[in-house]
Amino acid sequence: MRTTFHLKTLAVAIATLSVASMTNAAGLDRSGQDVTAFFQDGTYAEAVYTYIDADVSGYDSANTNPSQNDYVRGDKTGDIAESYDFFRYGVKADINDTFSVGILYDEPFGAAAEYTQGNFVSEGDVDASIASITNGAAPSLAAAQAGIGALAPGEAAGVLTPEQQAQLDGLRGAVAVAQAEAGTAGENTNVEVRSQSLTGLIGMKFGANKNFQVYGGPVAQRIEADTKLRGLAYGPASGYTSTSNPDMDYGYIAGIAYYKPEIALKAALTYRSEIDHDIQISESYPLVAIRATAAGATPEQAAAAANRNSKYEISTPKSVNFDFQTGINPTTLATAKVRWVPWSDFVITPPLYNDTSKISYGPDGLNLVEYKDDQWQVELGLAKRVAPALAISGTVGWDSGAGNPTTSLGPVEGYYSVGLGAKYNVTENWAVSAGGKYLWFGDAQGQLPSDKIVADFEDNDGFIAGVKVSYQAR
Repeated sequence: MRTTFHLKTLAVAIATLSVASMTNAAGLDRSGQDVTAFFQDGTYAEAVYTYIDADVSGYDSANTNPSQNDYVRGDKTGDIAESYDFFRYGVKADINDTFSVGILYDEPFGAAAEYTQGNFVSEGDVDASIASITNGAAPSLAAAQAGIGALAPGEAAGVLTPEQQAQLDGLRGAVAVAQAEAGTAGENTNVEVRSQSLTGLIGMKFGANKNFQVYGGPVAQRIEADTKLRGLAYGPASGYTSTSNPDMDYGYIAGIAYYKPEIALKAALTYRSEIDHDIQISESYPLVAIRATAAGATPEQAAAAANRNSKYEISTPKSVNFDFQTGINPTTLATAKVRWVPWSDFVITPPLYNDTSKISYGPDGLNLVEYKDDQWQVELGLAKRVAPALAISGTVGWDSGAGNPTTSLGPVEGYYSVGLGAKYNVTENWAVSAGGKYLWFGDAQGQLPSDKIVADFEDNDGFIAGVKVSYQAR
């Protein structure tokens, strides 16, 4: 005998799990690019607000010599993760029993981090900076300049030993880094990335019982970013600042779904394309001006070399989402979500930053941000109708992260999570959902593009809270 799980009976349980679910820690992932609003029955609309507060703290490295890669635990960094929030909206309607249309808005990618202490803050004390960089071999600017003055004639005559040449280069580098840091005294390392995405969808059901659906449409995406690198942790890049102006570009979404209403089963596989952004960027790099001045450039020439307006390309990554739900009994629903994002293909390479790094790191230079691994994420959930208008849900999740060591601007390697949610049907059509999730972040080391480890982060956590208002008319 077959048991039928009517969707109307399960309506309260459905969607209680998506309020605070699939919020990510790998790379720049934020929203999880959820498309489940499009799979709801009849006419459907939702507005979701999500708030995230994480505690990400660790220790900087006492080794501030740019030419030495050894990590030596130093001072506490304080909590570098800034709380942030974002919205998600979705509207879907059936034209007839074959065609459906929808529009989805989310904020898919982002970052918000600020260091307020340790070697990621510019102190502005040139003597102290030189002493730190040289491990006390040159305790002040005067001592470093005296050492340079003593060695430079031998360099000009070509009589320095390799050890003496290394000493001379180190003193010059220490002076340049200390002076670059002094130019931004009192400022903190800070990064902020914001994005918005608008997705248009049209779906067509087919098959003898309309059990299958193909869907797809265009995606418009806007992205912007600001970066400030401060303190001795960043060595020659201390004082670097960039502003990437907002840019809008376009991609697409495509997928296939399967429905079996008699057991409340829905399964969907969704692909989103990467989107190439050609972004206008303004960069400032103090070390370039210091080097230009040392080479005899005028103040105007040095300033022109150290400040550049140009364009560069960012390709936000493609992704694949798998969404699954099925009824277990007439009042209980099970769900599963899987997401893959190839963050190992993603880089941010500002032109002035890259060109300057070529002097020390070869013809390809360095990327400002890059990741080692792809992201995998899995979340399992269970929702239960406990009263005619009330359902509760629970989730467990795992995020692989995007590699360790990782960028110092986002030093987390994935997470484990548990979540709870509830949905209350205020009327036959209107409902309010609320949910929360607790996350245990994976330990990670913060690494510069040069591969130098500059921080170590352990035992961090965070929480997510979300509220959703939804309307549905079948």
